[in-house]
Amino acid sequence: MQRVKLDRIDRRILADLQADGRMTNVELARRAGISAPPCLRRVRALEEAGYIKGYHAEIEPHALGFNVTVFAHVGLNSQAEADLRAFEDLVQGWPEVRECHMLAGETDFLLKIVAHDWDDYQRFLTTRLTAAPNISHVKSSLAIRNSKHQPGVPIDVDAGSDSEHA
Repeated sequence: MQRVKLDRIDRRILADLQADGRMTNVELARRAGISAPPCLRRVRALEEAGYIKGYHAEIEPHALGFNVTVFAHVGLNSQAEADLRAFEDLVQGWPEVRECHMLAGETDFLLKIVAHDWDDYQRFLTTRLTAAPNISHVKSSLAIRNSKHQPGVPIDVDAGSDSEHA
């Protein structure tokens, strides 16, 4: 992986692509104040350096019938590295689980799960999640509404000094 020293133009490119991943290279270059060929080279370098992990469309869950979002706090019987990895590997095969975060504290993992309805979630909970090996406990929290959804990270385009994070 190539190291990239981020300057103001790189941060502008990252901020703009994070806001709109479908932006054309010509528009991206215009916003960054450079021409299209060097802009494309910068985007490729940012991808190769791992700053840009990928591109995706954001889908409206309700439009596809996913009307329930649940955050499941999962505790394991064992926190040995092999057991933690085994759980993470198992979760990879569950399409209902959209996010999996390992936490410090009482809860070992926080899962974001989507379901068509509450009954659908309960079926997932009883036939897959609580039936999985090494599960100590699961505490479910039903999301009522989402008042903020902002993927990514805050990018200070006008940061005072260049930074190197690769």
